Amino acid sequence: MVTQKNSLGLNVSSAGLGRTTKNSQRQETSSLVNEAEIYGRETEKKEIAELLLRDNLRNDGRFSVIPIVGLGGLGKTTLARLGYNDDRVQNHFDPKAWICVSDDFDVTKLTKTILTSIVAHQNVDNLNLNKLQEELKKQLVGKKFLLVLDDVWNRNYNDWVEFSLPFGASARGSKIIVTTRDEKVAKIMGTLPAYELKKLSDNDCLAVFAQHSLGTRDFSSHMSLEDIGKKIVIKCNGLPLAAKTLGGLLRGQHDRGVWEDVLSSKIWELPEDRCPIIPALAVSYYYLPPILKQCFAHCSLFPKDYEFEEEEIILLWSASGFLDRKEREKTGEDLGRKYFKELRSRSFLQQSSNNKSRFVMHDLVSDLAQWAAGEMYFTMEYTSEVNKQQRFSRYLRHLSYIRGDYDGVQRFGDLYDIQHLRTFLPVILSNSKPGYLAPSMLPKLLKLQSLRVFSLRGYRILELPDSVGDLRYLRYLNLSGTEIRTLPESVSKLYNLHSLLLEDCDRLEKLCADMGNLVKLHHLKNSNTKSLEEMPIGIGRLTCLQTLCSFVVGKDSGSGLRELKLLTQLRGTLCISNLENVKHIVDAEDAQLDRKENLKELWLRWTLYGSYSREAETEMGVLDMLKPHTNLEQFCIKGYGGMKFPTWLGDSSFSKLVTLKFKNCDMCTALPSVGQLPSLKHLTVRGMSKVKRLGSEFYGDDSPIPFPRLETLRFEDLQEWEDWIPHGSSQGVERAPSCIGDACY
Repeated sequence: MVTQKNSLGLNVSSAGLGRTTKNSQRQETSSLVNEAEIYGRETEKKEIAELLLRDNLRNDGRFSVIPIVGLGGLGKTTLARLGYNDDRVQNHFDPKAWICVSDDFDVTKLTKTILTSIVAHQNVDNLNLNKLQEELKKQLVGKKFLLVLDDVWNRNYNDWVEFSLPFGASARGSKIIVTTRDEKVAKIMGTLPAYELKKLSDNDCLAVFAQHSLGTRDFSSHMSLEDIGKKIVIKCNGLPLAAKTLGGLLRGQHDRGVWEDVLSSKIWELPEDRCPIIPALAVSYYYLPPILKQCFAHCSLFPKDYEFEEEEIILLWSASGFLDRKEREKTGEDLGRKYFKELRSRSFLQQSSNNKSRFVMHDLVSDLAQWAAGEMYFTMEYTSEVNKQQRFSRYLRHLSYIRGDYDGVQRFGDLYDIQHLRTFLPVILSNSKPGYLAPSMLPKLLKLQSLRVFSLRGYRILELPDSVGDLRYLRYLNLSGTEIRTLPESVSKLYNLHSLLLEDCDRLEKLCADMGNLVKLHHLKNSNTKSLEEMPIGIGRLTCLQTLCSFVVGKDSGSGLRELKLLTQLRGTLCISNLENVKHIVDAEDAQLDRKENLKELWLRWTLYGSYSREAETEMGVLDMLKPHTNLEQFCIKGYGGMKFPTWLGDSSFSKLVTLKFKNCDMCTALPSVGQLPSLKHLTVRGMSKVKRLGSEFYGDDSPIPFPRLETLRFEDLQEWEDWIPHGSSQGVERAPSCIGDACY
C-alpha cells in the first residue's frame, strides 16, 4: 500500500478518504452553465426538457419528482442545469429555485433556503419549521414551480415526506429534479422512474479531451496525436470529468512521448480497493510538479462545494512557505497566481458558475485532494453537539473546520496537545451568522506556538490576549468580522507576519502603535473598519506592503499622508479617509500617489461634520497633489470641500479609467472635463448641491466625440439643478444606454 501511494506522490495515511468527515453545511451549486463547453448531451437535454414541460405526468395533479441518477463525474448537475436553463423551461415555471443539498438533509435549513431563493429580501432567520412551511405553502399556492435539489444523499423517507408538505399546494405540472448517485434515494424521492445518465460515447469523450488538451474539438491540427489520444480516452471510461482533467494535464504538450508516458503509467493498474480515486484523476495528480502537489493538497482545507477566491488560497500557500522560492524575480504572490493558473488549466480548480470571482473543486477532485493530503490535513465537520469530542492524528499539521454557532473547548478534543499544529482555520459558509468561541479556548490555542496560520474570523470576540505575541512563527492572522476594539501591542512582535486581515471589524478603533516593526507584512486588509481613528505612526516603514485597503489620516500626533511615500508596492484598492486632517499641502505631495502604478481603485474621502468649517483652499491643494498614476481604473472623490477640481482630473492620459464617482462635493459649482476620458464607462454625480448646469467644459474642448465609451450616467440629489445639457453638446450622453437620476436628457 505504501509503495503504491509513493508512486502517486501521496502522503502515507491510515485515514485515506475518510480523513475528512463530510461537512453538513455546504454552499450551493449554481444553476448557471456554459453550454459551449458541453458535448454529447443534446439528446439528454431534450429528454429532460420534455419531461419538465409535460403537465400530465401524474393523474392526481400533484407535483412530479424526476431523479437523475449516475456515477460521480458523469455530469448529473450539468444535465440538470441544461434542463433548468432551457428557454422554454424558464418561461414555463414561476417560481424557480436551485438548492445544493449534499450530505445534510436538514428540513428547516432547506426550507429556509428555498424561501429566500423565491422571495427576495425576506427575513426567515427566526421562524420555526411550522412557520417556514406555512410561508412556503403560501408562496406556492396555485403556482407552477420548478425546484432542483442537487447532490442528495439522504435515504430517510420520513425526512422527505416532512420536507415536501408545502409543495402539495402548488399548481398541476410543478416539478422537482433530484440529482443523486444513490439509486435508493431516487426510489424514495422519485414519483417517476429514475433518469439514468449514461457514460459519454468514446467520440464525445474524445471531443471533451481534445477541447481541453488542444483547444479544439478534434485533432485536425495535430493528427500525429489522434491515435494515442483515442487510447487515453478509452481509459476515461466515458466520464466527462476524467476526459477534462486529463486534457488539462496535456494542454500545451504536443510531444508524443509525453502522451505515451501518460498512457503507459502504472497508476492505471492500481486496484480500486487500494486507490479509491478515479484512475484518470490519479494520473493527472501524479504528473503534477512537486510544488503543485503541495499547493493542491492544501486545497483540501476547503470543504466540498466551498467557493473560494484566488487570493484566499494564495495567502494560505504563502503562510505555509510554498511561495518562498524566488523565480525570475517574481514576488511570492506572483508565483501563487502562476500556480493557481496551472491548477486551473489542469481542471483541478474550476470557476464558479455562480460567481466569476470565486472557484470550486469538483467533488471527486476534492476527494483526490483529501487523499493526497493524508493525515497532515484534516477538515472537521460541523456538529451542534458542543460536547462531542474529536480525536486527531498525531501527524496533524493543518486543521480547518466548519465554524459553528458556538464552538466549545470539547469540540476540539486533544487538539491542544498537538504542539506542531501549523494551521487553525475556521471556514465560514454563506449566510452564516457570527459565532461564539468559548472564552477558555483562546488561551489554549495561543499555546500552540508552531502556528503559521491562525484565524478567528467571524467570532464575537471582544479582545485578543497579549499572548498572541508569543506566536513567533505566525505568518497569517485573520481577525476579520470580530468585535475587537484595539489590536494588542504584542502583535507588533510578530516579526514574521505576512498577512493581517481585519476586514469588517467595524468596532476596531486602534491598531498597535509599533506596527512599523512588522517589516515582512505584505497584506493589511482593513476594509470596512469604520471606527478606526488613525493609522499608527511608522506604518510607512512597511515597504513590502502590497495590500492596504484603508489609510485613515490622523489628527495632530497621528500618522500623515507622507507615511504613504515609500509604500510603492501597493496594489488593488486604497481608500484614504479623514483627509480634512491634512493641514499642509506638502504632506499630500509627499504621498506620491502618482508613483503607485499598481493601484487599480482609489477612494479619496473627506469626512463631513454638519457645521464643519471647510478650508477650501487647503482642500483644493491637497486634491491637486493627490494625483494618482494613470493606470487607475476606478476613482471616487467623496466629501471634497474645494470649490473646483484640479485640471488633471479628466485628462485623457487616464486611459484606463472606467468608473468615476463624485459624491457630496458640496462646494463645487461645476464638474471637471471628463468627456475626454477614452475608457470611461460609468459616471456617477451625487449630492453636489451647487452644480446648476452642465457647461461645455464638462465635455472637453479637445475631443470631437465626448464620452466615447460611456454606458451608465447617474445623477442624484442635485438640489440647485437648473439646466440640463446645452444644445449641440449632448452626443456622448445620448449614447449612454443607461441614464439614471432625478431627470435625464
